[in-house]
Amino acid sequence: MSNELSPIDFQVHRDNFRESRFTPGAPVDRLSDGQVCFRVDRFALTSNNISYAAAGDLLKYWGFFPGSERWGRIPAMGWGDVIDSRHPEVEVGTRVFGFFPMSRHLVVDAQPNSGGLVDGVAHRKEHAPIYRTYSNVRTDALYDAEREDQIILLRGLFMTSFLVDDFFADEDFHGAGAAIVTSASSKTSIALARLLSRRGRGPVIGLTSSRNRDFVEKLGCYDEVVLYEELDRLTELTPAEGAIMVDMAGNGEVVHGVHHRLADRLRHSCTVGATHWESAGRSEALPGPQPEFFFAPGRIVKRSQDWGPAGLQERLGASWRDFAAWSDEWMVLRHHRGEEALRETYLEVLGGGLDPRDGHVISLW
Repeated sequence: MSNELSPIDFQVHRDNFRESRFTPGAPVDRLSDGQVCFRVDRFALTSNNISYAAAGDLLKYWGFFPGSERWGRIPAMGWGDVIDSRHPEVEVGTRVFGFFPMSRHLVVDAQPNSGGLVDGVAHRKEHAPIYRTYSNVRTDALYDAEREDQIILLRGLFMTSFLVDDFFADEDFHGAGAAIVTSASSKTSIALARLLSRRGRGPVIGLTSSRNRDFVEKLGCYDEVVLYEELDRLTELTPAEGAIMVDMAGNGEVVHGVHHRLADRLRHSCTVGATHWESAGRSEALPGPQPEFFFAPGRIVKRSQDWGPAGLQERLGASWRDFAAWSDEWMVLRHHRGEEALRETYLEVLGGGLDPRDGHVISLW
């Protein structure tokens, strides 16, 4: 088999994320009618991928690209090129953006549409269409050839932050006068803080570690930066109207600490991510509103109905282009190639020790 058709999969043990392996992938040279084979050009590796693993059983992320027994493939935003097609409407050479496994190839059951195609394979049909969609660069209004790295690193998480910001605006921020964002150095939190700051509803308070404090403060999108060991400051910083909290970290100790300090002054507690995947959760009832999980696909359906798909894309596009350009001021692109580079970078991201400025782009070629 040629190198072009030599499959490799990066798999993670679902019960111990530090345990990983490379395995030969499934054959990609024997497609059935209607199938398409992508060569996975490159993909992004961020703390979002750790959230996918941490919530993999709850939200069925492990079902995107199943592995054997308790091994799985973590989804990643990436670029793929069609190298073989058994579908008459999908041309070889088509380039797409979407969710890929950390692998060299992906074979899908292609269901073409005006924007690209949807994977109709049986094990993915229970997932929301946005998770199964591969956008053709020829028709993607948000595509920019010069910003391909920023697109795979930031576009998916920006969509989540855009929807969270829109949700709170739609709810008049539950009457709150401030927003608290955990894991303030993560790129999803940065995107949300940028949107909240530009909306100007009230002060945006970022919670972070001492190691990342300088970086977070210099971003300029947080009005106040509070260390995790300084949560008592929140009682002074929170206005009389109270605050909303968006938890990107999944750190039970932090959520517990904020709830116990603010209690009823916390108007809404929103859970989005799990970057602090090893931190124990808190199962007991908390003072104030109970945390509610934010499900982005559901919000996409609502706004597509409210504004129409084109209206949603128009609003998203204008906001995305502003954010992508601003990311040039603080994000440093890091490119890695090969199996060992992927393993090393994955373990660094898993351990939470990476420089938050860095945006890591991986290729297994």
